[in-house]
Amino acid sequence: MRQLFYSISDVPKGYQVSKLRPVPLPTGVLMCPPTFFNVIDVKNPFMEGQIGQVNTQLALKQWQDLRYSFLKIGLKVSLIDPAPEREDMVFCANQTFVGLNALEKKICVLSHMKFPSRQQEVPRFEKWFQAFGYEIKTLPYTSSILFEGGGDAVWHPNRALIWGGYGQRSNKEVYTYISEVFDAPVCILELKTEKFYHLDTCFCPIDENTVLVYPPSLTQKSLELIAYFFKEVIEVNQHEAMELMACNAAAFFNKCVVIQEKSNEINEKLKSLGFRVIEVDTSEYMKSGGSVFCMKMALW
Repeated sequence: MRQLFYSISDVPKGYQVSKLRPVPLPTGVLMCPPTFFNVIDVKNPFMEGQIGQVNTQLALKQWQDLRYSFLKIGLKVSLIDPAPEREDMVFCANQTFVGLNALEKKICVLSHMKFPSRQQEVPRFEKWFQAFGYEIKTLPYTSSILFEGGGDAVWHPNRALIWGGYGQRSNKEVYTYISEVFDAPVCILELKTEKFYHLDTCFCPIDENTVLVYPPSLTQKSLELIAYFFKEVIEVNQHEAMELMACNAAAFFNKCVVIQEKSNEINEKLKSLGFRVIEVDTSEYMKSGGSVFCMKMALW
């Protein structure tokens, strides 16, 4: 049954995330080698002044280090073949949104992306997910309605609850369909600023009770929803949110959090709460507006 929460007033009295059906944590990730990665135009504020500035050798090393970090955690790392003139394919979080429905069937919803160059990535991901047993779903909307997959739609860890961002790259209308496909409620969060163009740049669930968030990026109604569903809301400071993209981290089983290095305040806070922090360097990818979360798609 469809359930959309735009504000606290939409949440039924006594509603608790712990009572929602459990969803297994992902056991793997999909990555795309950065063979053709570069900054060739400006699609978001992070890319301004970065055209042609990517150190491709360093970018390859950083990607390899990130892949190794995932493997070391115990995740299975699957790869999709990169393609010429698809420089952004390395950011695997955006072309689809995947997960399990109420019957634990693997579902892949295809994105409607804003930029034509990125729209051309989607068919390659469709073929990959179809080959690996995911049921493919296409949004029942015209191409004028945008949805950028896992960049804006984020699962609540362990529970059948989805957080849906809108305002920059995705339209809120898509979450009616997302809720129906996965048989899961959606908490809808409004992004206020162009700098934080995807939800995953300013909001990162760490576990069922803990979340990282950069408050200035979201409306007050959105922040109230977050505070209702998470017991521990960790506010990221401006430097670590903007300069280090600390909210674009990725959390996995065994309390492991993979995050940009030198995010000292947040990393120390996570450690104090018992999380295992794995620091990586994604500086070349931040020139394009992405970090750890953007560079993988979780797999079940």
